[in-house]
Amino acid sequence: MSEDHGGAVWIASLVRRFPDLVEELAPAAHGGPRERRGDGPVGGTTAPVRLYVSDAVRDITDGVVELEEAVRERLGLRPVPPASVPVRLRRIAGLLDRIAADPLLAPHVEEETRRMAARCARALGDPEQLVRLPGRCPACDCVSLRALPERAEIRCVNPACGRLLEAEH
Repeated sequence: MSEDHGGAVWIASLVRRFPDLVEELAPAAHGGPRERRGDGPVGGTTAPVRLYVSDAVRDITDGVVELEEAVRERLGLRPVPPASVPVRLRRIAGLLDRIAADPLLAPHVEEETRRMAARCARALGDPEQLVRLPGRCPACDCVSLRALPERAEIRCVNPACGRLLEAEH
């Protein structure tokens, strides 16, 4: 997955974080079956399903499916078999060089993957996800560039610098 394309940062973030979101969806059992005095076992208690997590999983899953289908259609590629979200994201990442060549598709893929990465981060309770970027800050030459998906910006997190980089669109 090439980090040269804006969408690559968000795709990598989603590939890494989406499984955590799915794990948050499944309520964990708090211990095994309990027993009441004089009665048989009683089912274990579970945490309630958090609907905002469920909504985020559904939104991201639907978004990735629709994005992959749109990318393949725009690039004139055959449809592919259904797959999990991380597999679909990796397939999109494998097409980033071709996506970058399309002036309408590239910003769409970047914006959609950024939106989904931000939704995933919010559902996981992150105030705002920071994504480490390769390269150095052009102002201070530190390896402290971070992308902030909620704000759609890239900035240097070196406290002595703090430079906000212009979006390259």
